[in-house]
Amino acid sequence: MARDSSAVRREPTQRRSRERVERMLAAASALIAENGSDALRMGEVAERAGVSIGSLYQFFPDKSGIIRALAERYAVESHACIAEALGAVDNPTDLERSFLALVDTYYALFLAEPVMRDIWSGTQADKALRTLELADSRANAHLLNSVLKRFCPEVEQKELDAATLLIWQMGEATMRLAISVDREEGDRLVAAYKRMAARELAAICQGSR
Repeated sequence: MARDSSAVRREPTQRRSRERVERMLAAASALIAENGSDALRMGEVAERAGVSIGSLYQFFPDKSGIIRALAERYAVESHACIAEALGAVDNPTDLERSFLALVDTYYALFLAEPVMRDIWSGTQADKALRTLELADSRANAHLLNSVLKRFCPEVEQKELDAATLLIWQMGEATMRLAISVDREEGDRLVAAYKRMAARELAAICQGSR
């Protein structure tokens, strides 16, 4: 995900400043895990981090800036994970296996890290954050796109762009829904998405779209 200048008001350059920002983000993450992103308050973040409210505002203009910084951090980690998982793929069978394993990894991650689902919810309430999330989805879809292009170069690029973005967006929507319902139903939803994604990937590779 590209870094947005409004997420962090002033980039920390000195070690002490970087450590202070890390404390702020850790405090915000803990508070979100406890009470959700809607209840996050700048004063509570400053108090939990052991910094003044003025110091907090030096780096983050508002609550959205904090949520954006946390979302960007997760996005960078996710993009690296996706690039690693898809980077070694050299045939359609491996692609399907690697992609479906990624789905399982993300589902397990969101189940294990409640703060991530709250940060995700926080991005949906802010138009600027939704724009950044879409840009991140496009970047991740491009990784899938690049792999598919090696296997099926005859597929028209715009068609491939649409298919990979839709696969990715449907996956994200599935995760949101799956962690919002009970675990048994969530498991079924994820399994259904995996079947749908596998069929679409196979159809692209077979040129039968």
